[in-house]
Amino acid sequence: MDNTYQDYLERIAHLTTPATHGSKLEHIVESPKFKATEDGRREPVAFPGYSIITPPGREDRANAEFYQVMADCQTRIAQRLGASLFAIVPPESFHLTLADLIWDGAYEEAGYDPQFDPKLQRCIGEIFEQIQPNLSSPQSPQWQMSGLVVMPRAIAVTLNPTNEAAYDRIIALRRALYQSRALMELGIEQQYNLTAHITLGYFGKATEPLDCQELAQFLDACAQEAMAAAPPFWVKRAELRKFTDMTRYERSPNFPVLSL
Repeated sequence: MDNTYQDYLERIAHLTTPATHGSKLEHIVESPKFKATEDGRREPVAFPGYSIITPPGREDRANAEFYQVMADCQTRIAQRLGASLFAIVPPESFHLTLADLIWDGAYEEAGYDPQFDPKLQRCIGEIFEQIQPNLSSPQSPQWQMSGLVVMPRAIAVTLNPTNEAAYDRIIALRRALYQSRALMELGIEQQYNLTAHITLGYFGKATEPLDCQELAQFLDACAQEAMAAAPPFWVKRAELRKFTDMTRYERSPNFPVLSL
């Protein structure tokens, strides 16, 4: 289901243009992952599940400088859009999702089996153990910021691999996960192809009509400034993380980890 390397680069290039931003901004909708507070801001609501991600920002020392650039970009966007329209993701929870697993209603339904969580954790651990020898390398995959993307409910930073080998390593991980019969039996299957991104914030409600073309140019300027300042992004670890909402990604000491 995932793109080839060249198709991936071409798709991301299209998603990160001002013209695409402008057309996407005309159709944004309020994210249900955040709710309005009395003071006009937005706070996360319960949205439980599991993902395979890189360590969150507060734990990822290898990418501290990269995440600071992302936080500066986020601040600029948040000041432009306002708290009612743009709910920021705390920089300490910034991360790259390597593979979505299960979330929200599907996870709540799976929870009727009291053994679901340990089954999932054990299954991911077995997959990581099987593929670790094939993914070990002297140098971890290196990616780089390639722009901003406007999604229906969010704005995110997009990433491109620095070479085809870096892309193939992540695709190999995803293939091992999504082709696992054991994971399929737990109700987990691939639903999205890879769009490597780090979410900066989610949309709320606009208090006034948006000038989509002007905002598109603003976002492109933010992206160009951030790309000029951002160092490479290292993908050194893939971790199973349990999330309770879109700002909290936790792991127990026994949760499986894959070195990349």
